[in-house]
Amino acid sequence: MSLIESFPLTIILILFISAFIMPLIKNTKIVKGISLISMTTVMILAVINLIFVINKGGYLYRIGHFNAPYGIEFRIGIIEAIMGLVFTFVSLMIIWYSIYSIEKEIKESKVALYYLLINILIGSLLGVVYSNDLFNCFVFIEVGTLASCGTIIVKDKKENIKATMKYLIMSCLGSGLVLMGIAYLYSMTGHLNIDYIHEILIKSYLNYPNAVLISIVLFIVGLGVKSAMFPLHNWLPDAHSSAPTSSSALLSSLVLKAFVLLLIKILYRLYGMEIIKYYSVLNIILILGSLGMIMGSVFAIFQKNIKRVIAYSTVAQMGYIFLGIGLGTDLGVSIAIFHIIGHSVTKSALFLLVGGMIEQTGHKTLEHLKGIGREMPLTLGLFSMGALSMIGIPILPGFISKWHLSLASIASGDTILVAVILLSSLLNAVYYFPIIINGFFGEENLQDKVYKSKSKPVKELMPVIFLVISMVYVGLTSSGIIDLIGLGLK
Repeated sequence: MSLIESFPLTIILILFISAFIMPLIKNTKIVKGISLISMTTVMILAVINLIFVINKGGYLYRIGHFNAPYGIEFRIGIIEAIMGLVFTFVSLMIIWYSIYSIEKEIKESKVALYYLLINILIGSLLGVVYSNDLFNCFVFIEVGTLASCGTIIVKDKKENIKATMKYLIMSCLGSGLVLMGIAYLYSMTGHLNIDYIHEILIKSYLNYPNAVLISIVLFIVGLGVKSAMFPLHNWLPDAHSSAPTSSSALLSSLVLKAFVLLLIKILYRLYGMEIIKYYSVLNIILILGSLGMIMGSVFAIFQKNIKRVIAYSTVAQMGYIFLGIGLGTDLGVSIAIFHIIGHSVTKSALFLLVGGMIEQTGHKTLEHLKGIGREMPLTLGLFSMGALSMIGIPILPGFISKWHLSLASIASGDTILVAVILLSSLLNAVYYFPIIINGFFGEENLQDKVYKSKSKPVKELMPVIFLVISMVYVGLTSSGIIDLIGLGLK
């Protein structure tokens, strides 16, 4: 066994161990340093792991003395390795950004707690991505849920407490359904390991068709709540809009994605296409994904608070991912995973930029942010790049996702979905373009605004600049990334 095969476990251990060192240190600068160093280290390990998997192929890593199905194991294929890199890179950029701004949003006494929560959150999300054992995934889900609630409530305002309670209640409901789904599978197969469950189910699912169907529905609804599938998304806008800026970026770009990846893993690897097609549950995901794409954008159009606009936009973007999953084809799932990557880098940048605007101007409403392009030209310029990707302008990842989803829809005979994707893109434009146009243009908008008067220093915007560059890179190299994901699905 190569040393590199232990890297996924090492990544999680580094994040967890460094997290519990932080509260012991009173100096916030040192805490921030530990957070940055630990996340940089795990990103480097994730890069090495990805290169290893591309060259040598995927592997199973046993944790402890017992082999599966009794012991816990990680299954690292190309998709898991790519996600490990995406999660650690985006987290590193968000932490880097937060170093300059976190004290403006939370009390200094809570900074160490905040970075502890972030490290535990990322470690548990990676645990969900890497694990090949259902109960292990469930434990990581619970740890991640509590940590993500902590990153919202740490701001200690009334609206945060209210949003966190709503999130916690909905999340507990989702977790409960997932646990019931696991219990159903365990009672039918006697296993918790995904590969072993699949082997037994494929031979015996016709013996208890109702129980298998109930377990599938429990997973779809449970993970649908956690990943903001429409109409189970109602906790998201409050949680994302009231949280500290860096928490909003993490929640939207990474937390939702880990649960979607688990759903893909369960549907396509645990049950497999034969069982999924037999029950035709993918049509439900397809319909809910389509509704999410449209309704998320419709709700965003009517928001006055810029953070709520971006939060509802996330509901719409998750709709694209569920659409890809619901198509039930290799291309559909590949594009769903590609969209997870593109959306992670884009949405994290958008939330950080919006947080910068609110921090510099003291205003959250769209009305007060007119003319912001003169006061903060670089910030709004970067925001415009992210917004154009969300709308679907060519070469950017948002366009690539929509284009390939349209092709996948035509290939599967659902041509009406192309109209849904087009309508959704138009609705995206309806709420993103006015922010950009009112920010940069219009005499009444720019009146009395002083050029660059509220700009953030370039060093504080560097992590966002890297995120936007990586977004463009994902768009330019999309065909290679999609091919790699396709290899990972085989």
